[in-house]
Amino acid sequence: MKRVHLIAIGGAIMHNLAIALHRAGYRVTGSDDAIYNPAKENLEKEGLLPASMGWDASVISPDLDVVILGMHARGDNPELARARELGLSIMSFPEFVARHCQDKKRIVVAGSHGKTTTTAMIMHVLSELRLDFDYLVGSSIDGFDLSVRLSEAPLVIIEGDEYLSSPLDLRSKFLWYNPHVSIITGIAYDHINVFPTFELYVDTFRKYIATHGDDAVYFWFEKDEYLAQLAAETTVKNKPYNTPNFVSDKYGSVLKYGGKEYKLNVVGKHNLENLHAAQLVCEQIGINADSFYNAAASFTGAGRRMEKIKETENQVVYRDFAHSPSKLKATTEAIKETYNGTLLAVFELHTFSSLNRDFLPLYKGGMAAADKAIVFYNDAVFEHKKMQFVEPNYVAECFENVEIVHSPEILAALVNAAYQKGDNILLMSSGKFEEAKFEFN
Repeated sequence: MKRVHLIAIGGAIMHNLAIALHRAGYRVTGSDDAIYNPAKENLEKEGLLPASMGWDASVISPDLDVVILGMHARGDNPELARARELGLSIMSFPEFVARHCQDKKRIVVAGSHGKTTTTAMIMHVLSELRLDFDYLVGSSIDGFDLSVRLSEAPLVIIEGDEYLSSPLDLRSKFLWYNPHVSIITGIAYDHINVFPTFELYVDTFRKYIATHGDDAVYFWFEKDEYLAQLAAETTVKNKPYNTPNFVSDKYGSVLKYGGKEYKLNVVGKHNLENLHAAQLVCEQIGINADSFYNAAASFTGAGRRMEKIKETENQVVYRDFAHSPSKLKATTEAIKETYNGTLLAVFELHTFSSLNRDFLPLYKGGMAAADKAIVFYNDAVFEHKKMQFVEPNYVAECFENVEIVHSPEILAALVNAAYQKGDNILLMSSGKFEEAKFEFN
């Protein structure tokens, strides 16, 4: 039995990885300075919740086979220092997953937006067709109790994140996976805190393309000018994909492909583009289009991605994880295109990029499709993230035609009033709006 210790076990992926390894027969321990739900409850159910919070070098012993280091940990972490002193094997979670999957057929989904949903679409179809596969995805998915599975399956589906691997490994996570088949959904600037220029951000996708082997192929969205440029540079086999023929309304979408029509639950042009990319990838592993789209008909979305939380005959409320400019724009337009009526869009500044003064101008026009737009942020978030405060007037100028709100109580009052009027509502954040009390929750 292998012994594994996870530093920063409370992370979204890290705690799922810990549970997956525990179920696979590993002896798992972990530590963190704070763990919140759902990670806390999930770890507690599996008997993996640390007895106390904080870092303790004494838990690092010579009999550990591997120490997995989460991105939340700092480089001066005392447990990390002890592991290095003992000469233990220390890996980031993408390196660990890559080692485990080195003999599998690897499908990786990358891109600045849509990668979680596209990965979930592939997982859903494979599950519906009863195929055996492993996976790593950045969200909860209906039908899967964990976001990580590591078994003896011959195939693995991986959401390829461009963020850094760990405090010791400043490469993008997706550079570890060496895919046989992959998708790049698009490139739109994000993560300014680790890619200070757009050129550096594009370059990490260039490096990702270079990790494909001689027999590999990747699919890319043909309307993305940066992906077109990278495709022209590389010798790696690649194929562009486009927007499929479809019609959408509030009841879903009808996709027209190969002379047939398929009724789907997903809405919005970008979701249909993601689904088309997923279909092309599945074709590479022997799933024909008819089987794919019939299996995809029951897909309703990934957790917190275009999640419908309330619907009546004349009103809808959606929640989405959108936080980058491209995601904000695509999600707002998708809801406005699909549903009649007035749309209130609400966006919380929560990520390092969205709170960065130099990055904020990229949000210009991001919620233009909404009839009314609110940008919410709590002043204390800047102190918490050790970032420079950004004045409300500057934020409003960057977004255009938005109302700036700082208080969760005022935000709740405005959203609840719109809800009572019958407006459609779209909430976008990677956070929780400071626990604002919405009537529809």
